[in-house]
Amino acid sequence: MKITSNLTDQTVLHELGERLARRRIELAKTQMQLAEESGLARRTIQYAEAGRSIQSESLVRLFRALGLFETLDALLPEQQVSPMDLLKLKKKARKRVRAAQVAQEAEDWQWGDES
Repeated sequence: MKITSNLTDQTVLHELGERLARRRIELAKTQMQLAEESGLARRTIQYAEAGRSIQSESLVRLFRALGLFETLDALLPEQQVSPMDLLKLKKKARKRVRAAQVAQEAEDWQWGDES
């Protein structure tokens, strides 16, 4: 199944769990072996493969143990800044803060949901 934006969160978790299980089986590892290699409890492996929510640290450990660690970079790539943007940012960088500026910024700040 292709993961698209119209799927529910639970459906996406279920699909990710199935993919993790397929990868584990492809590597000919049992859940217990994967648990030992990743330093996680077997129950955590079972939860992940069943599409249940697990901690992000556990997911990173699973990716590492399944040889998928490098794919995390493709999941959320580092933002590249163009040389021109770097120059613009460098010119705008603050060098000091004055108390009057802080007070004015606090007055101007809004949550964003006010009209």
